Amino acid sequence: QVQLVESGGGSVQAGGSLRLSCVASGFTYRDNAVLWFRQAPGKEREGVAGIYTGGGTPYYPGSVKGRFTISQDNAKNTVYLQMNNLKPEDTAMYYCAADHLFRGWTRAAYKYWGQGTQVTVSS
Repeated sequence: QVQLVESGGGSVQAGGSLRLSCVASGFTYRDNAVLWFRQAPGKEREGVAGIYTGGGTPYYPGSVKGRFTISQDNAKNTVYLQMNNLKPEDTAMYYCAADHLFRGWTRAAYKYWGQGTQVTVSS
Protein backbone atom coordinates (compact mmCIF):
# COMPACT_ATOMS: atom_id res chain seq x y z
CA GLN A 1 0.00 0.00 0.00
CA VAL A 2 1.09 3.56 -0.67
CA GLN A 3 1.85 5.40 2.56
CA LEU A 4 2.70 9.04 3.18
CA VAL A 5 3.78 10.11 6.65
CA GLU A 6 4.17 13.77 7.61
CA SER A 7 6.17 15.11 10.53
CA GLY A 8 7.84 18.30 11.74
CA GLY A 9 4.85 20.37 12.78
CA GLY A 10 4.67 22.32 16.00
CA SER A 11 3.98 25.67 17.62
CA VAL A 12 6.11 28.70 16.77
CA GLN A 13 5.94 32.45 17.10
CA ALA A 14 5.35 34.68 14.11
CA GLY A 15 8.55 35.08 12.14
CA GLY A 16 9.82 31.65 13.11
CA SER A 17 10.60 28.64 10.94
CA LEU A 18 9.68 24.98 10.65
CA ARG A 19 10.68 22.18 8.30
CA LEU A 20 8.07 19.56 7.49
CA SER A 21 8.92 16.10 6.17
CA CYS A 22 6.89 13.70 4.05
CA VAL A 23 8.21 10.14 3.87
CA ALA A 24 6.79 8.03 1.04
CA SER A 25 6.64 4.24 0.84
CA GLY A 26 4.78 1.51 -1.01
CA PHE A 27 5.47 2.83 -4.50
CA THR A 28 8.32 3.91 -6.73
CA TYR A 29 9.32 7.28 -5.38
CA ARG A 30 10.94 8.72 -8.48
CA ASP A 31 8.91 10.09 -11.40
CA ASN A 32 5.94 11.14 -9.28
CA ALA A 33 4.41 14.40 -8.13
CA VAL A 34 4.47 15.11 -4.40
CA LEU A 35 2.66 18.13 -2.99
CA TRP A 36 1.99 19.93 0.27
CA PHE A 37 -1.51 21.13 1.12
CA ARG A 38 -2.91 22.81 4.22
CA GLN A 39 -6.32 23.15 5.78
CA ALA A 40 -7.47 25.41 8.60
CA PRO A 41 -10.77 24.88 10.45
CA GLY A 42 -13.66 26.08 8.31
CA LYS A 43 -11.42 26.54 5.28
CA GLU A 44 -10.88 24.61 2.07
CA ARG A 45 -7.79 22.48 1.69
CA GLU A 46 -5.34 24.48 -0.41
CA GLY A 47 -2.10 23.61 -2.14
CA VAL A 48 1.07 25.37 -1.00
CA ALA A 49 3.89 23.66 -2.92
CA GLY A 50 4.64 20.74 -5.21
CA ILE A 51 7.61 18.94 -6.69
CA TYR A 52 8.24 16.47 -9.49
CA THR A 53 10.49 13.84 -7.94
CA GLY A 54 12.10 12.79 -11.21
CA GLY A 55 13.78 16.12 -11.80
CA GLY A 56 13.19 18.12 -8.64
CA THR A 57 11.31 20.94 -10.37
CA PRO A 58 9.35 22.89 -7.74
CA TYR A 59 5.94 24.46 -8.22
CA TYR A 60 4.10 27.01 -6.08
CA PRO A 61 0.60 28.49 -6.37
CA GLY A 62 2.14 31.90 -5.71
CA SER A 63 0.98 32.99 -2.27
CA VAL A 64 3.85 31.37 -0.32
CA LYS A 65 6.70 31.55 -2.82
CA GLY A 66 9.61 33.34 -1.21
CA ARG A 67 8.72 32.10 2.29
CA PHE A 68 8.19 28.36 1.68
CA THR A 69 10.61 26.11 -0.20
CA ILE A 70 9.94 22.53 -1.28
CA SER A 71 12.83 20.11 -1.77
CA GLN A 72 13.58 16.40 -1.72
CA ASP A 73 16.08 13.75 -0.68
CA ASN A 74 15.69 10.88 -3.15
CA ALA A 75 17.87 8.55 -1.08
CA LYS A 76 15.37 8.84 1.80
CA ASN A 77 12.16 8.95 -0.29
CA THR A 78 11.42 12.21 1.50
CA VAL A 79 10.00 15.57 0.45
CA TYR A 80 10.52 18.60 2.67
CA LEU A 81 8.73 21.88 3.13
CA GLN A 82 10.92 24.58 4.64
CA MET A 83 8.71 27.32 6.04
CA ASN A 84 10.30 30.65 6.96
CA ASN A 85 8.87 33.91 8.26
CA LEU A 86 5.75 32.13 9.43
CA LYS A 87 2.59 34.14 9.94
CA PRO A 88 -0.51 33.43 12.06
CA GLU A 89 -2.48 32.85 8.86
CA ASP A 90 -0.18 29.89 8.12
CA THR A 91 -1.77 28.02 11.04
CA ALA A 92 -3.31 24.83 9.64
CA MET A 93 -3.03 21.08 9.35
CA TYR A 94 -0.44 20.38 6.66
CA TYR A 95 -0.87 17.32 4.44
CA CYS A 96 1.31 15.51 1.94
CA ALA A 97 -0.24 14.24 -1.31
CA ALA A 98 1.12 12.20 -4.20
CA ASP A 99 0.20 10.87 -7.61
CA HIS A 100 1.81 9.73 -10.83
CA LEU A 101 1.38 13.17 -12.37
CA PHE A 102 0.88 16.74 -11.27
CA ARG A 103 -2.89 17.24 -11.45
CA GLY A 104 -3.38 20.73 -10.06
CA TRP A 105 -3.98 22.35 -6.70
CA THR A 106 -7.27 20.79 -5.62
CA ARG A 107 -7.85 18.08 -3.01
CA ALA A 108 -9.92 15.95 -5.39
CA ALA A 109 -7.07 15.69 -7.88
CA TYR A 110 -4.92 13.41 -5.73
CA LYS A 111 -5.35 9.79 -4.72
CA TYR A 112 -2.83 9.39 -1.91
CA TRP A 113 -2.70 11.45 1.29
CA GLY A 114 -0.96 11.40 4.63
CA GLN A 115 -2.65 12.01 7.99
CA GLY A 116 -1.26 15.53 8.41
CA THR A 117 0.92 17.44 10.84
CA GLN A 118 -0.30 20.49 12.76
CA VAL A 119 1.38 23.88 12.41
CA THR A 120 0.39 26.63 14.83
CA VAL A 121 1.81 30.16 14.55
CA SER A 122 1.16 32.65 17.34
CA SER A 123 1.38 36.42 17.06
